Amino acid sequence: MSTPSEPTGTQAGLPACVRHPGRQTGLRCTRCDRPACPECLVEASVGFQCVDCVRQGRSEVRRATTVAGAELSDKPVLVPALIAVNVAMFVITVALARDLFNNQQSELFAALLAYAPSIAEGEWWRTLTSGFLHYGPLHVLVNCVALWFLRDIELLLGRLRFALVYFLSMLGGSATVYLFDAVETRSTGASGAVYGMLGGLLVAVIRLKRDKHVLMSVLGIIALNIAFSISVPGISLLAHLGGLVVGAVVTAGMVYAPTARRLPVQIGTVVAVVVVLVALFVVRTPQVKDQTFCVNPTTLECYYATRL
Repeated sequence: MSTPSEPTGTQAGLPACVRHPGRQTGLRCTRCDRPACPECLVEASVGFQCVDCVRQGRSEVRRATTVAGAELSDKPVLVPALIAVNVAMFVITVALARDLFNNQQSELFAALLAYAPSIAEGEWWRTLTSGFLHYGPLHVLVNCVALWFLRDIELLLGRLRFALVYFLSMLGGSATVYLFDAVETRSTGASGAVYGMLGGLLVAVIRLKRDKHVLMSVLGIIALNIAFSISVPGISLLAHLGGLVVGAVVTAGMVYAPTARRLPVQIGTVVAVVVVLVALFVVRTPQVKDQTFCVNPTTLECYYATRL
């Protein structure tokens, strides 16, 4: 890169550089017309600009964004972090249970899983902590691998929007189980959130108007996973469907929001979904309490007696 040189023989009476008052200079910034010494000038498309104008120009340049309003990025951050948390929780419960394939025997596992009677008694955090617990190595492996393959959703939405979709999908899965499943059901796993990402992927493919083959592939993956949830015992179809619907709805609010009103629409979508989910818990809680009497919610010792 070339640098400007001072004109020779014209040093007397010259102004001082704006950044170096002790230096006289015959050069000026082509943008702000302030005097600047060669050290303070940077070559621009036309002439030379001072470093202050160059810095200001860079800050004014609008960065490219996705349809959700997120700055373009090529590296997911939250997905690896979530995978790490899931794996760490699995390792901790295995260590406490001293059994790789029966880690659910640890007291920590029982204290954090989603269990309707305990949630109804006020242990609301179980609706989220259960999303980081898994029964055995295969369960955690399948969910973490699926989450990794869905990492592009983070790049599309950005970290904050992705986190909102992820945790609301997890909450949606817990709410669906709480509302419709048997009171004594114990549910865990990141599947609700993963299915939420699948719902988000479907919405994103439609919004971005991808090739029909891509759309059919995504629909096929969702259909295959739902069929798997129905056919395999012990898998919560309700949690998967709840996460899928919530993930699709929240993602739609993120990617279909008009540019001029993007933030209010996105915030409104999140608030509306949160209100609906909280309302579901509020409506269901008296019914759960009416069916159970918990002796010790932490150890899950409860009596079930539906009252007429």
